[in-house]
Amino acid sequence: MPRYRYSSHLIAGLVLATLLLAPLTVLADEFAEGERSFRAQCVGCHSIDPGRHLAGPSLHGLFGRPAGSLEDFDYSPVLEQADLSWNRKNLDAFLAGPQDFLPGTRMVLWGLDERTRRHIIDYLESLAAP
Repeated sequence: MPRYRYSSHLIAGLVLATLLLAPLTVLADEFAEGERSFRAQCVGCHSIDPGRHLAGPSLHGLFGRPAGSLEDFDYSPVLEQADLSWNRKNLDAFLAGPQDFLPGTRMVLWGLDERTRRHIIDYLESLAAP
């Protein structure tokens, strides 16, 4: 019976490939979880398509955008006057309790748990990445 000899370079290459691909699998899983959370919690009122507003504004290009700044959406006065731009910190606080973060907002949400917020924020941020 023949014995197969594997070079240390081949084994090292396989180990390296496994280590490099593992994070991609985790990222794909995280993206899928974020998309599921978005669909379960947000898609009834928000679109991710540019210019497509539902009950809430499109979330396309959300990161870095000043709150209440889309010209073709009718925001609550508190959002139009808010002096903030959407980033991870502000979005997390808003999704934890919109009325606590910006009293008077029209956003109808009782607040999301930390894990769900993180997944949704990660998902929305990944859509903004080049």
